Amino acid sequence: MDKLTEYPQMIERILTEYVELCNRRHNPDLETFLIVDKPKGHYIWMNLGWPNSERLMGITVYVRLKDSKFWIEEDWTEEGIATDLVRAGVDKEDIVLAFHEPKMRSYTDFAVA
Repeated sequence: MDKLTEYPQMIERILTEYVELCNRRHNPDLETFLIVDKPKGHYIWMNLGWPNSERLMGITVYVRLKDSKFWIEEDWTEEGIATDLVRAGVDKEDIVLAFHEPKMRSYTDFAVA
């Protein structure tokens, strides 16, 4: 697997599917979108709007590609983006659950850094 080519395509495809799924439930007061910075390897699934007259702005998922690994910085999905990546064929050693502090990562099934 050519990580430099396939990993960016893989994470963009996975997150695009989630964003499209969210957008099927039409809510005129809430925008759900994907922000992609391919050259620097940043992928952000974000929500923005005013549902129920309250400001909502939040990142659902933030993944960075760093050192040929997926660094999951934020993940509020039910099963976890790491699960989707493993199902897509990514080795667990190429996934860092960066939302855990470094000393706790060794207790996961994924890469420490």
